[in-house]
Amino acid sequence: MLKPFVYLLLAVMTMPVLAAQDTLRLPADARVEVQLIDSVTLDRTSSEKNNILLRPVSHVQSSVSYQLPKHCLITANAQLTDDRVRLTTQSVTCVETEDSQPDVFSGELSAAAYERDGGFGLDVCHESQDGQCSLAVIAPDHTFQLSLGRSLQLDAQSNPSAEINKRRRHADEQGEASNLPANGSAPAGE
Repeated sequence: MLKPFVYLLLAVMTMPVLAAQDTLRLPADARVEVQLIDSVTLDRTSSEKNNILLRPVSHVQSSVSYQLPKHCLITANAQLTDDRVRLTTQSVTCVETEDSQPDVFSGELSAAAYERDGGFGLDVCHESQDGQCSLAVIAPDHTFQLSLGRSLQLDAQSNPSAEINKRRRHADEQGEASNLPANGSAPAGE
């Protein structure tokens, strides 16, 4: 009887995304799996690309123990090096939709990209010349990991759309209440 409760408690205690009590937290060295939104091509004449958009992904058999909320956008910069692409992040914006009032988290994210096998940088070289990568392509289906350089702690921000929806619902309720007769019953025929 106690065993299932202990397993459940252990599972809850090890839940990776900590977006509770209006704060999104991840420890330093946490790893999350991500993919690009759009394909990125780098070559020797255009070896850097800024403001690339990433999104978190979750896999059932993932080696990472942390996840970001499902609805996140991460901005990053990519640079072609000798044999790999180095990718570093700038910022993250997430919307946690678990509650009826979604929480918005936004701030700086300091992380670097690693292949799923643990290798630093992305192994996405398509052509090499003189022992150096001359063409690299990161496709949207290429899953890799971000390793946080420092802990992430973002407080929930005000959500303007939630406030607008709340006011609209309140106005709708007031409109419906004003259509009721003084005794509170619906008019005949309705």
